[in-house]
Amino acid sequence: MAEIKIARGKPAEYGQLIVKRRFRLTQLQTDLHNKNILDFGCGNGAQTIEFAGVNSTITAIDIDETDLQSFKKVLSDESIASIKVVKYDGRALPFAKHSFDLILSFEVLEHVLDEKQTLSELYRVLKPGGEIILSVPNKGWIFETHGAHLPILPWNRVPFFSWLPFFIHRRFAKARIYRRRDITRLLENSHFKVLQSNFITAPMDMIKIDWLRNFLRATIFHDDSTHISMLATAILVHVKKPHLHAQNHTI
Repeated sequence: MAEIKIARGKPAEYGQLIVKRRFRLTQLQTDLHNKNILDFGCGNGAQTIEFAGVNSTITAIDIDETDLQSFKKVLSDESIASIKVVKYDGRALPFAKHSFDLILSFEVLEHVLDEKQTLSELYRVLKPGGEIILSVPNKGWIFETHGAHLPILPWNRVPFFSWLPFFIHRRFAKARIYRRRDITRLLENSHFKVLQSNFITAPMDMIKIDWLRNFLRATIFHDDSTHISMLATAILVHVKKPHLHAQNHTI
């Protein structure tokens, strides 16, 4: 099986609709207040900062020093003390087990070197009964949002490439892609209990023509979530780590 030549993702920009949609959907699914939260793969902090006002302590972690320095400057300029920024090596999380009540991770899992090892680390640092809310790119969306190593089509938003069979996608893609059943099965196999999964409606952030972007957002792509896979750029999944007694009961 061909391996994906993983490329680092481009973080969302501050104020984009996608970061606001993820935040609103997360708010609907769990209580964000008075928690110790880990944002795994925070990038430049555009998503993390949306959670700054939820009255929780947030640790934002990433492998890219440049993005982290940019984020630190934003936090300093905005006098935000509830978010701490940490760099890590991309493998072992620098935290003790059972450190966090909630883990957030948006468009990160598709880029890691080893999905199972990453999920094992997230499981380790999450408290029993803790929750994870993460998103991954949706195979059903018409465009390949992470780009591909295609010399004839070098631009990022490659139409219909995401619909190709996995064995072709793996050969050329810059990141993994998932169907809803793929990501839920992966999380269940990593010992999480899946509570909910949603399709995140395409935000149209990449459309540069104002009137067209506004029209699409007001009509077809109005709601934050959708039941139609073809209208969604990503899949949002909410999972829980079972309590210790529940784990022992199933062994």
